[in-house]
Amino acid sequence: QVQLVESGGGLVQPGGSLRLSCAASGFTFSNYAMNWYRQAPGKERELVAHITSAGGSTDYSDSVKGRFTISRDNAKNTMYLQMNSLKPEDTAVYYCNARAKGAWGPVDYWGQGTQVTVSS
Repeated sequence: QVQLVESGGGLVQPGGSLRLSCAASGFTFSNYAMNWYRQAPGKERELVAHITSAGGSTDYSDSVKGRFTISRDNAKNTMYLQMNSLKPEDTAVYYCNARAKGAWGPVDYWGQGTQVTVSS
């Protein structure tokens, strides 16, 4: 049974930091590229950060570049998102995503999401 479980969300003041975790099980984690998405109320889900299967390459949306850091530990089947200098516009539900190329198209797994609220 495939599971992606996010944790670490919460309420933080502007300028503060949070570290999100995504624990994976039920599939070969090290074979999958991983992504963090977020969705704010009334907005579409957007890609925030990406990391390749071995962790050798990362990419970020312009809105978080320089503030967020994605990482993974394949020995622990876990991905992380370190979020610094948080802004109110970072408020959203953050989702963990695993993606690989399957024989008939991409294979996607999603977590349930964790709420991040940046407010004073």
